[in-house]
Amino acid sequence: MAPAAGTATGSASGGSAVHDDAEAVELGHNNLIRRRHPGADVEDEADDRNVGASAAAGKELAPSSVEQAFADQPVPSWREQLTVRAFVVGALLSVVFNVILMKIDLTTGINPSLNVCASLLSYFLLRTWTRAIGCMGLLRQPFTRQENTMIQTCVVSAYGITFTGGFSSYLFGMSAKIANKTEVNDPQDIKDPHLGWMMGFMFLVSFLGLFALVPLRKVMIVDYKLTYPSGAATAYLINGFHAPEGSERAKKQVRTLGKYFSLSFLWAFFQWFYTAGNHCGFGSFPTLGLEAYKNRFFFDFSPTYIGVGMICPYIVNVSLLLGGIMSWGIMWPLISTKKGSWYPETLPDSSLHGLHGYRVFLTISVILGDGLYNILKVLYSTIEAFVSRYRNRKANTLPVSNDGTPADATTETESFDDKRRLELFTKDQIPKTVALGGYVVLAAITIGCLPLIIPQLKWYHILVAYIVSPALAFCNAYGCGLTNWSFASAYGKLAIFSFGAWAGASHSGVIVALAACGVMMSIVGTAADLMQDFKTGYLTLASPRSMFISQVIGTAMGCVIAPCVFWLFYKSFDVGATNGAYPAPYTFMYRNMAIMGVDGLSLPKHCLTLSYIFFAAAFAVNMVKDLVPKKVAKFIPIPMAVAIPFYVGAYFTIDMFLGCTILFIWEMRNKAEADSFGPAVASGCMCGDGLWALPEAILSLANVKPPICMKFLSRT
Repeated sequence: MAPAAGTATGSASGGSAVHDDAEAVELGHNNLIRRRHPGADVEDEADDRNVGASAAAGKELAPSSVEQAFADQPVPSWREQLTVRAFVVGALLSVVFNVILMKIDLTTGINPSLNVCASLLSYFLLRTWTRAIGCMGLLRQPFTRQENTMIQTCVVSAYGITFTGGFSSYLFGMSAKIANKTEVNDPQDIKDPHLGWMMGFMFLVSFLGLFALVPLRKVMIVDYKLTYPSGAATAYLINGFHAPEGSERAKKQVRTLGKYFSLSFLWAFFQWFYTAGNHCGFGSFPTLGLEAYKNRFFFDFSPTYIGVGMICPYIVNVSLLLGGIMSWGIMWPLISTKKGSWYPETLPDSSLHGLHGYRVFLTISVILGDGLYNILKVLYSTIEAFVSRYRNRKANTLPVSNDGTPADATTETESFDDKRRLELFTKDQIPKTVALGGYVVLAAITIGCLPLIIPQLKWYHILVAYIVSPALAFCNAYGCGLTNWSFASAYGKLAIFSFGAWAGASHSGVIVALAACGVMMSIVGTAADLMQDFKTGYLTLASPRSMFISQVIGTAMGCVIAPCVFWLFYKSFDVGATNGAYPAPYTFMYRNMAIMGVDGLSLPKHCLTLSYIFFAAAFAVNMVKDLVPKKVAKFIPIPMAVAIPFYVGAYFTIDMFLGCTILFIWEMRNKAEADSFGPAVASGCMCGDGLWALPEAILSLANVKPPICMKFLSRT
């Protein structure tokens, strides 16, 4: 995949997009769909959708150039771009998005990218603020696209801690609640969550990634012309909001967002009245029958996942639904017929030696096969790019653009945009001594202080992690620029097996593996997010210096907000309960990976053979996707996305598939309208339903119970 020139014309040629962090998938991790929130990684086609939607804004700016439309508007200095009102709005939105992502992560592990949602809401809130101040005659500084970019950067870095902090993966996987579900629950391998040490851990590990790749920002953005689709999509949306000809469309988008936010919030409030007991309410409605409900096939009326489905690419939604059908519709019912033959009949459902073991380890096998392939792919792409640049170092031509011509063979319009952006992007430098010195100083502080929080993690473990992580961070940021996938969780899993095997069972290898995973994920994930934001700043003429400061402030906000939000969920709900509202499925996965890395596991009959088959299948499917033509590859399911419902269940995949079906029909009827207003509808659905979790948690803490339990039972 050749890097595309970061111009208005180049990006406008895109199709349609999102992020799912996540890896969400992990996608939650991933992120998916961050992924995501991955992302499910999962996100290449997703971001094509957002680039297409946002490029519509670019078409309204001017017939020939983005920057010429803003030629009459002065660019604020880097200090003027950093305003108190921007960080007040950023803090408010950071709370909102942390709640939304925490809810999604703790239910399914999916981590969708919300960059576009953040820019949309930040525009809405600050535009409302400035209008109110303007009516009183007190407005001194206009609301600019650069200030909009600062808010978006602050919010994204703050809610990114929800993923890299591991509240739905490695961090909560250290707890006794998760350990008691596994075979290894030695007290030395347990650390229960507490607000104090979680905040300290976040502050120690979350800032290193910001300094790791700062000296390479010009290389990645300008020299290599990496696309960073999510960052580009966000930039074109912001440019569209602030363009002289784009204000009317922005007003309509904001009204659409507000309408669906209100409807979603009121629907969530209405549903609450019917949830007085376990498995009560619309979230447990057996829409496809009671037998299907027992196999976790039902529509749970969740606006959040309908919105996520509208944001995620079609192939992600189809892959998720396919995974649900394969596992809960075919595989698990078939394996359950082997009870008494493959595994004892007397085992409880939660035992890893029974059916639950097949669910867990087949899921892990697919995740590892997908992750290993993509790590090797990114390493190969990085090495190939460097070899190519070395061989052509004396050539006069720059890397090729999307249409196959040398990137310097641009039109006057493109040249004007590029020159203007390059001028501003290189104006406010971040000294290399600050970046390198900051990395060394923060690494030294972390090496000295982190063992005080997690004594099992020794100083030499952290030192080795910080020596190798910059190289892995570069590979991840480079791959993210090419494909929009962040493989932070894949590198985290690599750390789990490496450090777990190094420490061994006699030296608390499980807790060491999980903590090392957190150190690695934080650096690698934050570095990729930083480059995405630099791409947004490059295309909106935001100062790199102010962007970096905003990222630091946002990260500091996230280190406080994310642990507090998790603590609120932890104290208000039964987080981690297998059949509860917030099962946190990936915590169980990560802890079992750590156990496997340390001393292996005893598995039920044929489980190891099936795990090998699924691992190889995930690796092979990814390889086939890269070898066949793109027009064929776009129809091949994504293994990471297919694996998510294996453990969680298929219920949320129905919601997401409905969301993408709505968007598909909308695009068939009026593609321009769907491109412009689809992200607003999705954002409203996700934000309204997600934000209800805050008052719901407060009501729970105040011991206020819903008055009605609506439950469906069979005639017998």
